Amino acid sequence: MITEEALKADGFRENPFYHCLVAEIFPGPGEPQGPCVVGYGLYYFIYSTWKGRNIYLEDIYVKPEYRGQGIGSKIIKKVAEVALDKGCSQFRLAVLDWNKRAMDLYKALGAQDLTEAEGWHSFCFKGDSMRELAGK
Repeated sequence: MITEEALKADGFRENPFYHCLVAEIFPGPGEPQGPCVVGYGLYYFIYSTWKGRNIYLEDIYVKPEYRGQGIGSKIIKKVAEVALDKGCSQFRLAVLDWNKRAMDLYKALGAQDLTEAEGWHSFCFKGDSMRELAGK
């Protein structure tokens, strides 16, 4: 698991590994606390030899009590805006097969399921397999 220190270091430096959008709600009149974070979208840029610049939404989260209020959709729309502003040709993301609610949202917003459409499968080298592959 990543540490808080590593998360801060990777995202808040001169050339960050990722960028993050934060959804906040503000207290009502007379309420003492400040803004409250209710969701986020963590993204970074990738490159395709076929399509050029892409943006990848690594993680999107909205606190359960705030779901169904359009916060996730607003985060996704803002990532799309960033993608267009940066000249990206695609906005990519992945979702676990059990998360039907998220898949339905992405499809409703116009995303194409590449597993269904093109048969893509994601693979990952990590830990020992990555070290062995690198000869370290």
